[in-house]
Amino acid sequence: MTIEIALTGATGFIGSAIVRELQQSDHFNVLGLCRNIPVNAEPVLAAVGDLAEANLSSVLQRTSVIIHAAARAHILKDKVPDPLAEYRRVNVEGTLNLARQAVAAGVTRFVFISSIKVNGEATFNGKAFHADDVPAPEDAYGLSKLEAEQGLMKLVADTGLEVVIIRPPLVYGPGVKGNFASMIKLVEKGLPLPLGAIHNKRSLVGIDNLVDLIIRCIDHPAAANQVFLAGDGEDLSTTQLLRGVGEAMGKPSRLIPVPAGLLQFGATLLGRKAMAQRLLGSLQVDISKTCELLDWKPPYTVQEGLRRCFERSN
Repeated sequence: MTIEIALTGATGFIGSAIVRELQQSDHFNVLGLCRNIPVNAEPVLAAVGDLAEANLSSVLQRTSVIIHAAARAHILKDKVPDPLAEYRRVNVEGTLNLARQAVAAGVTRFVFISSIKVNGEATFNGKAFHADDVPAPEDAYGLSKLEAEQGLMKLVADTGLEVVIIRPPLVYGPGVKGNFASMIKLVEKGLPLPLGAIHNKRSLVGIDNLVDLIIRCIDHPAAANQVFLAGDGEDLSTTQLLRGVGEAMGKPSRLIPVPAGLLQFGATLLGRKAMAQRLLGSLQVDISKTCELLDWKPPYTVQEGLRRCFERSN
């Protein structure tokens, strides 16, 4: 039987990858929802405008599963007057408006792409985040994702809607933007980087692994009303990651072994502590619950994911 799926954020980095994968299967029929339909878009797209205000009754009529990947993403230099209010409007109100209309339309499962920022910003002493840890978001984006999760779980109790929450760490793949894209550009230019002696541990998830997990959660019985952490299943230091990026690109990564403590001190003096945390700190996730409950394992290693990333980019 074909499962009818509505996917929000269908033109985004994660959403477009989900659409491509779902279209290759006869088991799923996907309708991609987006704010505005871009030029030369896929024919499976429908424009729904602002999710916080949209009336979705017509587009959800035959839907049995929603994958909600649309969000106001984490923004480093936010220019809106009240970032928290805007995150809440998009990520909380938009999510819950969609979910309430999903219940009214008879949708049975709601797969919500959340964020590891719900757990926190860093891990210490080799202790990874777990799916059932007490949430500890530290910024407006993470808080908005947590509040959306809490609203969805209240709907579970009130209506019987099945909710699946997936919290990915940094996602990489073809077309990625943000910090990962900046790192790729630095390696590509062959610039010497003072990051050759960093011994932190960071979990990542390749877009192919994340999409595979999301698809597993569409109809797996054990996924209902659970929180899952996503990841590649192996943690890398910043030094190892930069070397891996260079190898995948076929370019040498020119890394100078500067002690992490010295870099941290310099970043503090320059007011760049947040940037230093992303480069020098650890953020590990434990995906054992994900693997055990869903009988799942990441199909690609980090090395394979990086290689696929650049193979597809060329």
